Amino acid sequence: MTTLKTFDRRPIPPRPGAGFKTAHADAILTDDYRIGFLEVHAENYMGEGGHPHRILTRMRSDFPLSIHGVGMSIGSPRGLDPAHLARLRTVVERYEPGLVSEHLAWSTHDDAYYNDLLPLPYTPETLADIVAHIDTVQEALKRPILLENPSTYVAFSESSIPETEFLDEIARQGGCGLLLDVNNVHVSAVNNGFDAMSYLKAFPLERIGEIHLAGHAEDVDDTGAPLLIDAHDRPVDDAVWALYAFVIRQTGPLPTLIEWDNDVPEWPVLKREAVLAEAIMAKEGERFLLGARHG
Repeated sequence: MTTLKTFDRRPIPPRPGAGFKTAHADAILTDDYRIGFLEVHAENYMGEGGHPHRILTRMRSDFPLSIHGVGMSIGSPRGLDPAHLARLRTVVERYEPGLVSEHLAWSTHDDAYYNDLLPLPYTPETLADIVAHIDTVQEALKRPILLENPSTYVAFSESSIPETEFLDEIARQGGCGLLLDVNNVHVSAVNNGFDAMSYLKAFPLERIGEIHLAGHAEDVDDTGAPLLIDAHDRPVDDAVWALYAFVIRQTGPLPTLIEWDNDVPEWPVLKREAVLAEAIMAKEGERFLLGARHG
């Protein structure tokens, strides 16, 4: 029987991190630039063993780890899948990550599984369901999680609670933190016709435990209006960098992940994005400290 390596639960530092791809392992380990942390999708490590686990175990020895779930379907009205939750618990127990996060979305219905993270109506009924699901997840994992704001392409007419207020209530009632995906804010703002900066000013910034940055694709809808796709296949857009700078100016440095999941480039391209994030964190973090001293 194979003995699994045990890890201390190392906190995630307020620095840039990168979504880990096994092809980048050697480049990350030998790079003079030391990335702040690595993040993986939990579902990629729900098997018992094999090559991915061997490499991640090696990386986990050198870097703090964050685990990001994409398949919990925490917004499903039918409840959570106990088998999936048990597999997530096994991954978390195996790697002792500094952070665990999931999406405010649903992706399953009965026996159907969808490739997309689908939005929810923001109603009191939905809020109660999600808070109950968060309680179940956190009880199983014996730790709080972070919940990520979605990227959306349409809005539900029956929604009666603003998204920022909905997220704040989830965190307050559920005892969880929030993961702010700045690219998702920009994508949703363009697609649904609201102001991204106003959204961030209303966001419960004090509840953020991690930030995500990613690239998006540009398209048009059937009427010719701009349509952004949360593609994770290119560098972070200038508009997203500007929104990120605003957030760090309000909060100070926070763990910030560079997400790149499709058409993944060589490691130096991801490192360049991380270095950009680090520069913004240094500049805007200093402005945050100056404001705090004079506040």
